[in-house]
Parts: sequence; C-alpha cells; structure tokens
Amino acid sequence: MNYHAYEFAHVLMSPLRWAAKGSKFWAQSPFNPMAETLAMKNIAAGLEVFEGVTRRYGKPEFNLDTTIIDGEEVAIEERVVASKPFCKLLHFVRGEVLVAKRNDPKVLVIAPMSGHYATLLRGTVAAMLPEHDVYVTDWMDARDVPLYEGGFDLDDFIDYIIEFIQAIGPGTNVIAVCQPAVPALAAIALMAARGDPMQPDSLTLMGGPIDTRRNPTAVNDLAQKRSLSWFEQNVISYVPWPNPGCMRRVYPGFLQLTGFMTMNLERHTTAHVELFNDLVKGDNDSVVHHRKFYDEYLSVMDLDAQFYLQTVKVVFQDHDLPDGRMSHRGQPIDCSKIRKTALLTVEGENDDICGIGQTRAAHDLCTNIPERKKFHYMQPKVGHYGVFNGRRWRNEIQPRIRDVIRAVRELRKTGSTKALEALSDHAVATVEPATVEPGHAAAATAAAAAARSASTKPAKPSRGPLEIPQIKPAKNDAAS
Repeated sequence: MNYHAYEFAHVLMSPLRWAAKGSKFWAQSPFNPMAETLAMKNIAAGLEVFEGVTRRYGKPEFNLDTTIIDGEEVAIEERVVASKPFCKLLHFVRGEVLVAKRNDPKVLVIAPMSGHYATLLRGTVAAMLPEHDVYVTDWMDARDVPLYEGGFDLDDFIDYIIEFIQAIGPGTNVIAVCQPAVPALAAIALMAARGDPMQPDSLTLMGGPIDTRRNPTAVNDLAQKRSLSWFEQNVISYVPWPNPGCMRRVYPGFLQLTGFMTMNLERHTTAHVELFNDLVKGDNDSVVHHRKFYDEYLSVMDLDAQFYLQTVKVVFQDHDLPDGRMSHRGQPIDCSKIRKTALLTVEGENDDICGIGQTRAAHDLCTNIPERKKFHYMQPKVGHYGVFNGRRWRNEIQPRIRDVIRAVRELRKTGSTKALEALSDHAVATVEPATVEPGHAAAATAAAAAARSASTKPAKPSRGPLEIPQIKPAKNDAAS
C-alpha cells in the first residue's frame, strides 16, 4: 500500500508542479516588468526549488562522449555487449586508432545495486577511461522488469558477475564499489575453486561491507536491531500498475531515498536553502553544481525483494562470508581458494556507511593470495562517496589502483616482479591502519584497534598494507 499511496500522491502533485513551472516562466520572462525585482526573484527561486524537490527523477545518462588520451581528445561510444533481465553490461569503446596502440588493461566496474543507478559512478568511470578499457554493470530498475523474467537474488548477482567476467575475457580487472564487494569476492572465489581460466588479474574492493562487525556504522546497527521479518513487513511493497514490473515485490526506490536523506537531513536542507539563495543572487555556477549532484542523487531505482532481503540477512545480519558459511547454489564459498587474483582494498577515513576495517577484512579471508599481491589503502579526509568520486578519487585513489593493475599485469605477462617491488618499497610497517597523513594517525589507529577487537576471527599477521606512490601518468603499454 505504501507504493500505491506514493504513486497516488505523485499524480496529485503533478498539476501543482506544472503550475509552478508555468509561474516560474512568467516570473523570469523578459516581458515581465518586475522580473528583475527582488520580490519576483524570490518567487521564481521558490517555485524552482518546489518543482525540483517534488518531481520524479528518471534514469540519468552517463554522457561520457569524450576523454583525453596522451593529450588528444578521443571519442567514446557506449555499447551494450551483454544483456540480462536485470542488468546490461556496458562497454565504453574509445577511439580505436589511438587506443589500439596502447593495449590498456580491461576493467570491469561493478556498480552497487543499492538504490542508485550505475551513473552514480560517472566520475569513477571518467577517471579510468584515459588509461583503461572500461566496462560497467548497468543494473535495471526492478519496477521495469516484468514478472515473467523471474526473480533476482544474491546468487543471481554472483552468476551475473561471473558471466560478465567470462564475456570480457582473460586479463580482466574487477573493481567493486560498495555493496557488490561481497558478491564480487564470492564470485571470484567460486571461479578459483572451479579452476576457471578467466579468473581476473586483480580485484579492487572499495568501501564494501565484507565484515560489518568491524567498526559498525548506523547502517550496520539498524540491520542488526531489526529482524528480517520487520524489513519484509515495513519496506517491501508490490509494484503498482501500469509499470512493466507490476506486482513484483520490491524494496522501492523512494523508501531508500528517504533513508538516504534522513541520514544527513540537515545537510540536504541546508543545500536547498543555499540553492534558493543562489537562484536569487544569480550564482549560476553554484546552481549548476547543485542540480548536477541532486539530479543524480534523487534518481533511484527499485530492488527486487529477494535480493534485498537476502543481502540484509547474509551480509549484514548473519555475516556468512567472513564466518565461512556463505554458499552459492549449494556450493560453499571459500575465499582461500583465490591464488591468482591480486587483492586491493580501499577505505575512506570518514566513511559513515562502511566503517574502517570492514573492507580490509577481505585480506583475512584470502589467506592464499601471495603477500606481494595484497594491497590496502585508506584515503584520509573522505567519506563514502569520496572513495569513488571527487578530487581525491581522481588524484589519489585512482592512480594507486592504476599502478596495482599494471604491476599485476606485468607479473602475469612477463613474470617480472619489478613493478610489484616498486610498490613494496613503500610498504607501511604496521598491519593497521592504512596510510595516513600527519595528524590522522591517532584516530585511525584507534579505529583500527576497535575493528580488530570487534572481529570474531584474529587477523592473519602480514607485512601490512602497501602504499602505492603518487604517481605519474601511465605509460603507453603497447610493448607489454
């Protein structure tokens, strides 16, 4: 009934939105003699804010038409190379004349299926494109998937990852952002156990909930305090007619967005007050920046109820993967089977979604990956979103991922450990925390100690995380 009430309210608000649009047009019209008065500017600004916060936001586009490679602008073509009922595999094909000479590594970016569309990773993809051959999982809105396509759960998610890696081919590097960290690690463990020749060269886990008992956040606490039946009764609804997925059980996007917004309600309120003031002042740059962020942030999708409830139970309540109980269609998932794939974990110092140590826990599970192929990095001064978007992602995190990918590829292709040794020269001596700037060491050490004490299994001693140096543009890889 929640979903039907939401749809009904949206329909009722439509005339008011259209009236607001028309009134704003008149208020700003050059034929309005009062258009430049302060009162009319306030009216126009208020009408725009009202229209923006009450309308439904559709699926955004990536709009990545070009990138810069070796100082030259190169065209990008977005192609669908594999299609499943709940996901499309997108390939960002760069101009072949220049790119064919580079032989850049192939990268599969697994977008989170947690409410927002894959375009939330636009900045992630844009930063990778100049030096990588990039593929992205473009998850479908469950409200648009007809019932005859069947359900979708965590096992299906893992199947999709394996199929996409196999479709891309050998030498693939996987980057899982947030929610897909668990199914991505599970998928590669299954591939390793089966001796799959398409096992990826590297796996990068960014802000992912491998073990949410380490340094738990408010999100983790909520999942622990509520029973699975509570989630099923309070957040699961049926998709209403006339959507293609009519009568599919889903966790609706508008409920997820409500949760996102209430976590930082004061900040979002302040942002819209500032938008109103910027509209009145005519500060177009700030207005464009606000619109760009919220056009993406307010675009949400429904999740299939099977997938959502299974993820809550397996990942956030029962902790099946770190405790060794997780299985896929009856086959146990054993991360110690992974030997060929390098592992890099990335965390944000101020992440309030996935606490420090939760992603790094993957290293304790992957006991048979050679130490020289295990890496960890904690980025100071960023929250969850900053781990994969923004200035620090572009300037500090992405270059480290790039260098790990190339070092591992050099090892696979030539057997040379030179690039890996260059990374090893910058190893941090302590097991935890990761690399920190002066002034942040004490806080990070305290958080790491809390993470260790919260873990049900003692961490396997290791040489510690590797800090990838900062870092020059990648060289042309034709020779490799």
